[in-house]
Amino acid sequence: MKPVRVGICGLGTVGGGTFNVLTRNADDIARRAGRPIVIEQVGHRSIHPDCDITGINATTDVFEVATNPNVDVLVELIGGYDMARELVLTAIEHGKHVVTANKALIAVHGNEIFKAAHEKGVIVAFEAAVAGGIPVIKSLREGLGANRIEWVAGIINGTGNYILTHMRDEGRAFEDVLAEAQALGYAESDPTFDVEGIDAAHKLTILASIAYGVPLQFEKAFTEGISRITAEDVEQADNLGYIIKHLGISKRTDQGLELRVHPTLIPKERLLANVHGVKNAIAIMGDAVGPTLYYGAGAGAEPTASAVVADILDVARDIATDHHYRVPYLAFSGIDEDVSQLPIMPMEEITTAYYLRLLAVDRPGVLARVATILSEQGISIEALIQKEATEGELVPIILMTHRTKERQMNEAIREIEAMADIAGPVTRIRVESLGEGE
Repeated sequence: MKPVRVGICGLGTVGGGTFNVLTRNADDIARRAGRPIVIEQVGHRSIHPDCDITGINATTDVFEVATNPNVDVLVELIGGYDMARELVLTAIEHGKHVVTANKALIAVHGNEIFKAAHEKGVIVAFEAAVAGGIPVIKSLREGLGANRIEWVAGIINGTGNYILTHMRDEGRAFEDVLAEAQALGYAESDPTFDVEGIDAAHKLTILASIAYGVPLQFEKAFTEGISRITAEDVEQADNLGYIIKHLGISKRTDQGLELRVHPTLIPKERLLANVHGVKNAIAIMGDAVGPTLYYGAGAGAEPTASAVVADILDVARDIATDHHYRVPYLAFSGIDEDVSQLPIMPMEEITTAYYLRLLAVDRPGVLARVATILSEQGISIEALIQKEATEGELVPIILMTHRTKERQMNEAIREIEAMADIAGPVTRIRVESLGEGE
């Protein structure tokens, strides 16, 4: 059959890996696709040192690839928002299918991109945008297609998981492990996207849209980072039978959908609690299948390239199929008419249990006043740990509460922090059991 001709834009870590996998495994890929897949052109600013493009048509103008009439599929691996958006929309306008690993692009501009692609009858594939080499999008969109998805919870940023793993295993401070992660290349020089949950929120937005058939709504995702987690929090969580993970969580409720990223205490026996280092894992609860878990490498050159090339394979198989009969971009048919109108719930209305750590002057009545404030907000205490101290010394108080609304907890924390005998801000970590049926 006629070859499918690919244009790769970006030859960094993932682009170089994609180039190498396509060339090294060309025969097996052709057999699976039913036709050869060849690299027609590459657009790049720099070239990964492991990538040899000798003999390949190359340009430093990625828009030349997007308008090249010989290119059937544009592979966008340049990252970012604005230029990537313009590049992808240009390729679609010129009738090209698109494969991308750009989670920020899809989370923020996906609604616009899918609408343009639908009107042109072209495919946009983005498996590599979430969890690198783990085929979670295909699993959620196709393998779990019979299910009503109840919740999705995942460790979807390897940097944060690396930091929390080493804080727990070695008793080290956040800043110390972050510096090590930067030295090893797991964290950027500016780690904000990773440690503050923005990267994970991009990915969760995509997963939630596929799970529930709602538009992409990144701007409504709640994000909270891990920079305030201390070694003491990690130790106390362990003593209480929990492990702290930076989770992306989306749940279907009677009031709407939860869409949130934050540090979370989960029981030690849960599979997600035992995902360590830079690995990713996503747990999905379907009403028919029950709980399922998807685990593996969430980043890296060839793990991510594995997902990119798998998308290219899918495009090659479906390229001659009428677009009305292809797998929908976000799992549910239609662009406007079939999307769900389930609202994204504000964080203040979400209900969960809480871990609280506060520093208090060790004098009579302080703990009683804290308990009174919680009680007045309808919050009941499940467990309490208070270390002994000499009179007047600041001591940590650890509280575990039963489930309550975030709005009530916000008010209680505001009142507790206003107490004269409380020093500094209260540390709050949400608690999820993520058990069957939750």
